[in-house]
Amino acid sequence: MVSVSDSSQKSKFEKKGAVVLLSGGLDSTTCLYVAAKEFGYPKNKKLPILALSFDYSQKHKIELIKSKKIAKELGVKHVIQKLDPGFFLGSSLTEKKIKVRKNAKSLFNGNDKEIPNTYVPGRNILFLSFALSLAEGHGYDSIYIGVNALDYSGYPDCRPEFIESFQKMANLGTKKGVSGIGDSIQIRTPLLHLGKKEIIELGIQVDAPLHLTHSCYDPVVGKPCGKCDSCILRAKGFLEVGLPDPALKS
Repeated sequence: MVSVSDSSQKSKFEKKGAVVLLSGGLDSTTCLYVAAKEFGYPKNKKLPILALSFDYSQKHKIELIKSKKIAKELGVKHVIQKLDPGFFLGSSLTEKKIKVRKNAKSLFNGNDKEIPNTYVPGRNILFLSFALSLAEGHGYDSIYIGVNALDYSGYPDCRPEFIESFQKMANLGTKKGVSGIGDSIQIRTPLLHLGKKEIIELGIQVDAPLHLTHSCYDPVVGKPCGKCDSCILRAKGFLEVGLPDPALKS
């Protein structure tokens, strides 16, 4: 069983507040509740957390409805940033003419070396940049993002190397980072080295409302397709935990 302390990056500073990237999916919701626990939830109800979501005309826009419910459930501020659809081209998550891949056998045989067409060009670079601006403006000292290098090692913006590079950029490109007064804004990735089974276990441990989450990339009338990469990995994770997916009951 993964513990909150084991999954969190240690830091020397006293946390003042955080921006948490929240898609409405299983990973980002677990990440949000890990952050909440680190800020004293549930004893502390006044959490210095701002949840940040993005509307980029994604096919699975239902995740934004879920993110609203999740942020409301926790009682934290929530911002949904609208982006022009022209920002993210060439992805099956944004372009109707590109089909989301289904029933990918490579997910199970370890041969998933190719970057899938669900990759959205520069998405995490842009999302983290928005979060960095918000964090510095609010006087917060951390950003939480639920990236995972195990399930989607093919995504270049989910790798440890990318996070390390963005951290260096944040240190060099912000007033807080170069002023020498206190610590720079920290990019925190509590799920980075966890498998889906471990993420689900952690989500249960921190009391994340997993029943409210949505993971499917290509939903049909709001219901999971059951065949895309995200659906397959989610189902596999719950199977390994030995529990039914609570979202399928709602």
